[in-house]
Amino acid sequence: MHSLPGSSLFKGSTTGRLETCQRPLQGKEELTVRKEEIVRRENQQKRHYFYQNELQNMARELPGKYQQRLPYDLLSSLANSLLDGTVFEIVRSLQEVQQLEERHLHTQRVKLVNDHKAQRHELQKRHKELLQGCQTKPHNLPIVEVQIEREKETMEKRCEEEVKKKDMKIIMELDQKVMDQQVMLEKAGVPGFYVTNKSIDVRIQMYLLDFITRLGHMQPP
Repeated sequence: MHSLPGSSLFKGSTTGRLETCQRPLQGKEELTVRKEEIVRRENQQKRHYFYQNELQNMARELPGKYQQRLPYDLLSSLANSLLDGTVFEIVRSLQEVQQLEERHLHTQRVKLVNDHKAQRHELQKRHKELLQGCQTKPHNLPIVEVQIEREKETMEKRCEEEVKKKDMKIIMELDQKVMDQQVMLEKAGVPGFYVTNKSIDVRIQMYLLDFITRLGHMQPP
């Protein structure tokens, strides 16, 4: 059986036309992707410059001893870590949790102080009744006065110790919260954050968190 004239040519010419059409399309797609990548990198570079410039301006507001601990490389690395927005979300989340816990701890302390006020009021009420009872038995007054003074001193000492214990517990919980934040930020790769209890290092980290929070409210180019 003879093949029809031109049957193979028709097939070949079709393939050729498809390839000819696909190549320009693929070339255009690649060019578009490259242009988008260039634009993305340029925008990223602009944001990095913006963040770095703002961080340097904020650092200049600090006392000299803190400025010395915020070198160019650290601020540049910090600016780079902010580009995808993840660090802003982490810091915002940590701040929300901290505010909730601080309110909870404050509420506990206020409750303790109010309990002490109520206890003092009840003790004063009982002391008043004891003194009134001495009106018919005046010879008991010196003994009652000594008793009242002793009970007042005992209560004040107990209340003072309870407040001190509560304050120490609050300080320990806040210190632990600082450590938890340091661990999370270090794991997230945020420059300048690591576990430390040195006061100057903790103060630097507090400044960095403030910088990040302030930058989170700014609109980069």
